[in-house]
Amino acid sequence: MPQDTPPNGLLTFARLGRQPTAFEIVPDAPARRALAEALGLLDLRKLRLAGEIAADGRQDWLLTATLGATVVQPCVVTLDPVTTRIDEPVTRRYAPDETAPAPGEEVEMPEDDTLEPLPEVIDLHALLAEALALALPQFPRSDGAELGTVRAAPEGVIPMADEDTRPFAGLAALRGKLEGGDKG
Repeated sequence: MPQDTPPNGLLTFARLGRQPTAFEIVPDAPARRALAEALGLLDLRKLRLAGEIAADGRQDWLLTATLGATVVQPCVVTLDPVTTRIDEPVTRRYAPDETAPAPGEEVEMPEDDTLEPLPEVIDLHALLAEALALALPQFPRSDGAELGTVRAAPEGVIPMADEDTRPFAGLAALRGKLEGGDKG
């Protein structure tokens, strides 16, 4: 663990100097289990967030880090375990003139999605959990797992396929038949 990392994982901006502050967070097994449960993972084998935070201009701060994790999720098709290795860069820019939206307020997605309001304290454990949640595969699939096609209709009715909803597909087939007939 870098010498600058506080034992509780909390970085207080008032205590940071102008020189970069290195950090490394490696949760123990009980913390990984708790996070895995919170995120709906089958297992969280490895987890690490390492980087630094440094002054960026007169008042802003730039946090750059690397998230490393080995996660096990259920396959969305078969529910078999799917193991994924995650190695993602994490960047946050903290600016005092940036304001957080009020709860429930509708806002547009900013051009710079790394920009955040400057808090008094950064909880590196919370940052790690957020970064992991954002990096997880949304639809993990085991090798060879395919969703297949399901069609249903009331008894006595022929179920529709996707092709049946495309009206011009029938016209193209008809044109092909007509063109074929003109040649012969």
